[in-house]
Amino acid sequence: MAFKKELGVISIIPLLVFVAIFLGGGIYLNDFYSLPTPLVALVGVVVALLIYKASFTEKINIFFKGAGDSNVLTMCVIVLFAGAFATVAKASGSVDSIVSLGISYISPQYFPIGVFVIASFLSFSTGTSVGTITTLAPIVISLAGQSDLNASLLGASLLSGAMFGDNLSLISDTTIVATQTMGCKMNEKMKANARIAFPAAILTIVILLFLGNSQAKEIIIEKQKDFNVVLILPYLAVVVLSLLGVNVFVSLFLGVIFSGTLGIIYGNFSFLGFVNHTYQGFTDMSEIFLLFFFTGGLAALVEHFGGIQFMMKFIQRHIKSPKTALLGMGTLVGTTDFCVANNTVSILIVSKVSRKIANQFQIPGRDAASVLDIFSCYVQGIIPYGAQIIALIELSKGAISYPDVVVYAIYLHLLLLSALVYILVRKYEKV
Repeated sequence: MAFKKELGVISIIPLLVFVAIFLGGGIYLNDFYSLPTPLVALVGVVVALLIYKASFTEKINIFFKGAGDSNVLTMCVIVLFAGAFATVAKASGSVDSIVSLGISYISPQYFPIGVFVIASFLSFSTGTSVGTITTLAPIVISLAGQSDLNASLLGASLLSGAMFGDNLSLISDTTIVATQTMGCKMNEKMKANARIAFPAAILTIVILLFLGNSQAKEIIIEKQKDFNVVLILPYLAVVVLSLLGVNVFVSLFLGVIFSGTLGIIYGNFSFLGFVNHTYQGFTDMSEIFLLFFFTGGLAALVEHFGGIQFMMKFIQRHIKSPKTALLGMGTLVGTTDFCVANNTVSILIVSKVSRKIANQFQIPGRDAASVLDIFSCYVQGIIPYGAQIIALIELSKGAISYPDVVVYAIYLHLLLLSALVYILVRKYEKV
């Protein structure tokens, strides 16, 4: 054990390499998602195998023990089922129904609020903020072009709603990672998270009501595809089952079966198509699956050779209570996300340290998971090289200004403020 203490900063070099390649590659290529993230994590693993002082066999065994950890495997299986559900539900027509149902009943003066609410529900249902933005952006830009409303305001409303839903979604990869690594149930995290997010969302709606141009000219909305309320039921079923505390595997599996059955009944695909869409959902999650696998092993190596202890000592200099512990976790994950521009990866990187801090100060897992998700969500939503902002601006074809989007992303700023208030006013037992 003595050599672990001697490593010092060397112990976290594999993590620093991971962050440096991800950040440097993104800047150099002008695309933070061009490099396959699992391979970047694999480079970190290789560096760890090279620099840590132990036999190669011992280091490999540590890697596989971490990669095969029950929490890591649980996350892997959950994202597979989440991917299957999202793909089958989309193929069955559920996403089109949700979008058409909302857009068809909104008046121009309420576009900002409507976009925020629809994006929130869609992102919450599908678990993806980027997917929500790419789905709704063409419609939102079209609405902005036909009315007197600021395109950046509508774009920011879309971004805010997408991040709100993703932050609370039960099938979001960030929720899955945060809950599994912090050792809490998804419904517990959602309830704690909702206490922070809902006040911010309600205040956002009030502000958007005033910002929305009441003089926006009436427009004739191009007829949307016919929507079927029944096709929305699988999403509602998954949400209700999860809120009732049903095992996430069971709720997602039933969601896949439910949406697949409706897709077959309404003729959107055959049984064979249902099977293929399910498998496609699995393969769509292969990158995240591999990312969890490699980062799980990398984290185990870093922890075994003193990296987690080194980071703990560095952070603990400024941590004196549960409140400062939560602020420290939030700062750490936010800084990491600023570097890697991926909130899922950021939570994974800091999860080991955060779990130890939470245990030391007896912080409930639901609070720790919420803080990690919220702080990473905030940073991810405002950095110019994040996938959400990139997708929004590119799809707007110059109609949306990045600085204006950041200013109008009211919900994100209120979410951060709400989280800070929650941390400062919440009472914890002294330890």
